[in-house]
Amino acid sequence: MLFNTIDFAIFLPIVFILYWFTTNKNLRFQNILLLVASYFFYACWDYRFLFLLVFSTFLDYYTGLKIHKVETKKKKLFWLWLSISMNLGFLGVFKYYNFFASSFANGLSLIGLKANLGTLNVILPVGISFYTFHGLSYVLDIYKSRIKPVKDFIEYSVFVSFFPLLVAGPIERATHLLPQIQKKRSFDYSKAVDGLRQILWGLFKKVVIADNAAEYANMIFNNSGDYSGSTLVLGALFFAIQIYCDFSGYSDIALGTARLFGIELLKNFAFPYFSRDIAEFWRRWHISLSSWFRDYLYIPLGGSKGGIWFKIRNTFIIFLVSGFWHGANWTFIVWGALNAIYFLPLLLLKKNRTNLETVAQGKYLPTIREFINMSITFGLTVFAWIFFRANNLEHAISYISQIFSSSLFTIPTIFPKTIILLIIVFIIIEWFGREQKYAIEKIGHKWYKPIRWVLYYGIVIAIFYFAGKEQQFIYFQF
Repeated sequence: MLFNTIDFAIFLPIVFILYWFTTNKNLRFQNILLLVASYFFYACWDYRFLFLLVFSTFLDYYTGLKIHKVETKKKKLFWLWLSISMNLGFLGVFKYYNFFASSFANGLSLIGLKANLGTLNVILPVGISFYTFHGLSYVLDIYKSRIKPVKDFIEYSVFVSFFPLLVAGPIERATHLLPQIQKKRSFDYSKAVDGLRQILWGLFKKVVIADNAAEYANMIFNNSGDYSGSTLVLGALFFAIQIYCDFSGYSDIALGTARLFGIELLKNFAFPYFSRDIAEFWRRWHISLSSWFRDYLYIPLGGSKGGIWFKIRNTFIIFLVSGFWHGANWTFIVWGALNAIYFLPLLLLKKNRTNLETVAQGKYLPTIREFINMSITFGLTVFAWIFFRANNLEHAISYISQIFSSSLFTIPTIFPKTIILLIIVFIIIEWFGREQKYAIEKIGHKWYKPIRWVLYYGIVIAIFYFAGKEQQFIYFQF
């Protein structure tokens, strides 16, 4: 079930009404309803993989109890590694087996050896990377004595499978979400209205901007050999806009939906394309994943402490793993490596925490220096996105080499004025809302009520009028 479908438009009000009008006086009934709704939501995609979700949930619930109960460190480590190995084992089989098998066979062929390694014809279970990381953070926090295990299986199951975040995040922490699940929730009209407003903006980003940009990005990338360098640049720009609006749009809908049920999820995006350097970009892009790798991989490895080579090693590990998390393709690994190369100079010069505040805070426009820094950062990011979007490394290299040809200075053969105008309007709205949780959180609050509603109805009309071909959310495949 997708957020941008009629099915979800029917599903959400039904669950909302049942939640607040039939179970609102009993916390346990509320949680049971959320769990049933979440399993139904997931089963609508493919009911066969519901078993995998339930098994993963029970595995981490049980191992969490055992880690807390046993007394010796050796036994705690046993249960911890049981959870880690089984979780990563499932992830490896479904997501990475074919990649390793084909890469190993290709490697042997380079030295004249042949290997017939069979591949698996399996569908990647949607959301497996996200709910696997939910469970892993839970057992790791118990092992580190940051939290105590949950005894109520229903409460823990809701934490893992809460439907707004189930298939594409944000990746929640038990320390943040579980306390909200365990306490009574009362209806808050202002939070519900705010949630609906964020859902509306998320749908606009997904349906109006991302889906329309996707049509041209797909057209150009899938036929890149037929286009000029200038058109390929436009294709890369369209993809940069598509992936941001697609994923941050999903996150907005997820956060807004959760707020309808009295639950606050972690913020996942903070206007990353207005970043002044790559370090700031990664503090603002897919925040829940970046912070997960920082806390559970980068810091345990030693972080930025130690000598230069130690810092370089840890930086490349974190970015390469992040790239590999996104998919079983060398293009994602190169994308991760590129971002590591971008990030290293800032880290080694100790400038990676220079830009902590929002750009041009309290001002209408950035300074010339800020504008130049944002442009450079955005350009580097768009260049890296080419590897992320390309079908394989050969495609990416061919795409880039064709950009840096004489045809770069020609007029693009594809120039959709309407979608470009919509993107410009969208960027302006995002800029003026960059200091808020989401772009239209405060826009229009002081306006005369009828005028404010004109804005909201205008967004609704745009969603229906400019709705392009329905596109699946990009991060569903991760």
